[in-house]
Amino acid sequence: MNLHRLLAERAAGNKPLHVGLIGAGKFGTMFLSQARRMPGVHLMGVADLAPDRARENLRRVGWDAERLAARSPGEAVDRGTTWIGEDAQALIAHPALDVVIEATGHPPSGIAHALAAIAHRKHIVMVNVEADVLAGPLLARRAQAAGVVYSLAYGDQPALIAEQVDWARAAGFEVVAAGKGTKYLPAYHASTPETVWPHYGLTPEQARVGGLNPQMFNSFLDGTKSAIEMAAVANATGLLPAPDGLQFPPCGVDDLPRVLRPASEGGTLHHKGQVEVVSSLARDGVAVFRDLRWGVYVVFEAPSDYVERCFAEYGLVTDPSGRYAAMYKPYHLIGLELGISVASVGLRGEPTGAPTGFRGDAVATAKRDLKPGEMLDGEGGYTVYGKLFPSEKSTTLGSLPLGLAHNVKLLKPIKAGQSLAYADVAMDETLTAVKLRREMERDFAPAASKIAAQ
Repeated sequence: MNLHRLLAERAAGNKPLHVGLIGAGKFGTMFLSQARRMPGVHLMGVADLAPDRARENLRRVGWDAERLAARSPGEAVDRGTTWIGEDAQALIAHPALDVVIEATGHPPSGIAHALAAIAHRKHIVMVNVEADVLAGPLLARRAQAAGVVYSLAYGDQPALIAEQVDWARAAGFEVVAAGKGTKYLPAYHASTPETVWPHYGLTPEQARVGGLNPQMFNSFLDGTKSAIEMAAVANATGLLPAPDGLQFPPCGVDDLPRVLRPASEGGTLHHKGQVEVVSSLARDGVAVFRDLRWGVYVVFEAPSDYVERCFAEYGLVTDPSGRYAAMYKPYHLIGLELGISVASVGLRGEPTGAPTGFRGDAVATAKRDLKPGEMLDGEGGYTVYGKLFPSEKSTTLGSLPLGLAHNVKLLKPIKAGQSLAYADVAMDETLTAVKLRREMERDFAPAASKIAAQ
């Protein structure tokens, strides 16, 4: 609760945190809109494969052209300005840089940048949840060994959920469930970039004019992003997925304690201590009352009759037994809140959530019947969506991680709804991302937390 004071002290002492952003898309641009207002922070550089677009995004959110005139990261440090270019490795390698923000959304790139940051002893804020789920536990371990911090990105839902879980546990409560809300119907798993816009109330032309990426938006709709984010939460908190993954029960905020309690007690959970996503739509498509589509939640249990009475005395909404209650945050501000991670990592040396084990996985699953020879197109595309698996299950089955299901050729026919395995595709085992993922599976899978028998 003193981050602003610490930032102000750095500003007063003229010792700002030097920050580098890799990827100036939507999330990155939202951070850029706030970064210039943060005391004690110097945006040293922005690396993007489209520098002109990055420069335009900076100007669009209020940056003056003269502040973007640095010709190199070194000149940016000397003059207190910002360098913009394509060379992320040059930015990471500069000795003055303190914090790397990885916001490309591309898993192999995210892994490469994280490895470079660790090699150069830079803290990492991993906005790229896809990369985190693919190899985050191993990256976090390597960062710790190098004496730097690897962190999830505050403002994105996994970090906010991890914060709520930490709050509940620090206060002495057992966490029964935690997760987020989304708009979900089973049919959405088959959604493609061509069918996505009506679900958002947009025409293709409106989306085009707005510069919206149909594949990215489709990943939110088809269940992929939920699988990825809940895998990240499981890996960061120790909460476990259900054996069959996410159920997406329809649920409003007032029903969280009733719906998200064990099935043996009238709820929907497979076990206590579970990650789950609630839907803003009932299965017939009717909107849920007081939905949590944009927010996050934690459900916790009264440890005694006394605490149960306190719940009642202070007006908490509970399940019918009075034992289960919930706290929730109705919105998340995405990149607008990312400065919390930058400050926490750079000033306190503390992550805003980080993987501590390999417990959840996002597995490539066929959207339709697939034929040998087809090329998989990854997150939000036409061929596969991400399904949440417990890591023990995915490693036992040799499941294909969603983060590696892009631009790879299918070797076997796959039925719609069937999850893919490594053996089903022609995988290049020499790629850095593949090798790191394989290493993580070897190192972490034997110690993966056991789930209850199906």
